[in-house]
Amino acid sequence: MNLNSDFTARVVQHAADAAWTPSPLPGVDRRMLDRVGDEVARATSIVRYSAGSRFDEHVHHGGEEILVLDGVFSDEHGDYPAGTYLRNPPGTRHAPFSREGCTLFVKLWQFAAGDLTPVRIATSTAAWRPGLVPGLSVMPLHEYDGVSTALVRWAPDTRFDMHVHPGGEEILVLEGLFQDEEGDYPAGTWLRNPRWSRHTPFTGPEGALIYVKVGAIDAPFMPLPG
Repeated sequence: MNLNSDFTARVVQHAADAAWTPSPLPGVDRRMLDRVGDEVARATSIVRYSAGSRFDEHVHHGGEEILVLDGVFSDEHGDYPAGTYLRNPPGTRHAPFSREGCTLFVKLWQFAAGDLTPVRIATSTAAWRPGLVPGLSVMPLHEYDGVSTALVRWAPDTRFDMHVHPGGEEILVLEGLFQDEEGDYPAGTWLRNPRWSRHTPFTGPEGALIYVKVGAIDAPFMPLPG
């Protein structure tokens, strides 16, 4: 299956416009944002666990990245409330579940082969750093081999200079309204801008909170099997 698999193209999608599709296990559904492969795939998705749903124990051969959007996600290692950022490196295994239900932003098979450090960050209590312009605050989440992931909080009426993303940029709008010269992106919007894309982002009176990954387009991730 190929979905938004042309990584030279710009993609803008409101996650709520994507259809829920069932996973192999009852009670776990997905809104697919991009995908290369079938059930084993390089994939970006919104994943919804209904209350009491669970997956059998499985191995993430290509790694798994998770941002908990709402509810509480759990596995045998702990409970992860909304705002938790997780990285399960290649070769890790777990049996995930949710007692009360949850919604996740999930990326699969998007790890470099040497990126083997687990990450657990409670973003609700982690420290923010000043951004490059007044009104921006940044919470670094992960960096490896030129691929960087962060949360960025935009105060109301903040504007950034025009800039270029040599390795591309991916954004999930978590709160508020994010904007640039191409349009307006309310909470729930997912954007993927190709290599060497440029824009001049800003916010209005609402401000915004966004998840941002840069440098990942054409990054040397572990190859899919086969």
